[in-house]
Amino acid sequence: MTAGPSPAATSPYAAAPAVTASVVRQTNRRVPAVVAVLLLLATSTVLVNVVLPGWAYPLCGLIVAAALLEVARWSGLRARSIGLDYRHLRRPVAFGLLGLGVIGLAFGAAVAIPALRGLFNDGRVDRHGVGALLWVTLIRIPLGTVLLEEIAFRGVLPALLGADDRWRWRPVLVAAALFGLWHALPSMAVLQNAAVGTAFGGMPIVVVSLLAMLAAAVAGVALHWWRHTGRGLLAPMLVHLATNSGGVLVAWWLLTHA
Repeated sequence: MTAGPSPAATSPYAAAPAVTASVVRQTNRRVPAVVAVLLLLATSTVLVNVVLPGWAYPLCGLIVAAALLEVARWSGLRARSIGLDYRHLRRPVAFGLLGLGVIGLAFGAAVAIPALRGLFNDGRVDRHGVGALLWVTLIRIPLGTVLLEEIAFRGVLPALLGADDRWRWRPVLVAAALFGLWHALPSMAVLQNAAVGTAFGGMPIVVVSLLAMLAAAVAGVALHWWRHTGRGLLAPMLVHLATNSGGVLVAWWLLTHA
């Protein structure tokens, strides 16, 4: 008479201890992972805004983005949870291109209305060299700004804070607030934009900086909506790229063809 399988082998709960141990291990790693991400981002913003030369900006962005992804892997996050599941690209690309079109229409309307052209009068834009323009729009912004910020603030951080396929306000708002704080040092130069300088030039720089960080936090929520709706980081990446690189291109064109 053949012995039947043991109850442990046939029980649907046989693998439960291993699964539970894995879940507990991932949960225990979330807090140190968040701390590591915040330390990486704090170090990065000080380096690129205070210490490193301009040419190192995209290189630093690439290195920190890779480090963030490694922290996410160590913490147990899946590619899908941070918006980098490349098996499903159609939806994020479609929503990203839609957002790119919306930004393009907004820029076109601003250029067509003379009263709004001053928004693009930014003293940080080099009006002389095409090489500098290509460096900023094709390398500096995509690698140093868009890639790093989207991986950090719309990918890794929200996932570590508990975001998933459903919209969860707490991780979205915390990540957006950190995105605003991330702009603390860059906001010190915001008055170089002529329109901003005209509107807020009489205010203390601390107040202007706080307003700029608040605006960045609101933008962070909007970009997370694109990431959530598009089901991937490519959606906000395209919107972010259109806003930043597109804004520089429009500003350069207006400065050189005025």
